[in-house]
Amino acid sequence: MGKLTGKVAIVTGASKGIGAAIAKSLAADGASVVVNYASSKAGAEKVVAAITAAGGKAVAVGGDVSKAADAKGIIDAAIKNYGRIDILVNNSGVYEFAPIESVTEDSFHKLFNVNVLGLLLTTQAAVKYLTEGASIINIGSGVSRITPPNSAVYTGTKGAVDAITGVLARELGPRKIRVNTINPGVVETEGAHTAGVIGSDFEKQYIAQTPLGRTGQVGDVASIASFLASDDSRWLTGEQLLATGGMR
Repeated sequence: MGKLTGKVAIVTGASKGIGAAIAKSLAADGASVVVNYASSKAGAEKVVAAITAAGGKAVAVGGDVSKAADAKGIIDAAIKNYGRIDILVNNSGVYEFAPIESVTEDSFHKLFNVNVLGLLLTTQAAVKYLTEGASIINIGSGVSRITPPNSAVYTGTKGAVDAITGVLARELGPRKIRVNTINPGVVETEGAHTAGVIGSDFEKQYIAQTPLGRTGQVGDVASIASFLASDDSRWLTGEQLLATGGMR
């Protein structure tokens, strides 16, 4: 029996990268997982196939978290398939880096709609089904602490995630629902490769300033999520776990 046996988890933005790794980790610990995707149905189905091949339970569910009807649809699919929700991982996110001179209304709304509004809408739809012992895990970013240049909008969204986590921990605490954030640093994902981060001078500089001396891997974040999803972290709420290998 895994530590999450009998639990039901939703992971948004789980067709690749950190979200996919979290979905697989929660399933390996016994949870039935709703693997949400916004555009890559094939990616989500690949994650589901990997989970079921390993003996786990999962289903792929499409939906754009920044739209209220879609967010509700993701939650409804979890109830329809598994009858309950115990774990919500708000992982969906987009990022763009640009100097302040290049910030546009469109780029602002794009990032805030997914990274902040999406988290709020999905949590709003899920919360009526969450009961004592439930865990909400928000995926923020180390940028909220490190505040790198050329990231005003993106860092703004992740600072908002930190603040919302604190508010919801207080708001939902009386119902014995825990809310925590994981703030990863640079992690090797498909997106990081596509953006040219992996192997770049930026990555080399980052590693040089990181006490543990390497770039993060998706499994590093996934194992923290499994911990926060389980009763092992029952006395933690409102926390922002900086998962950066010591980079500050």
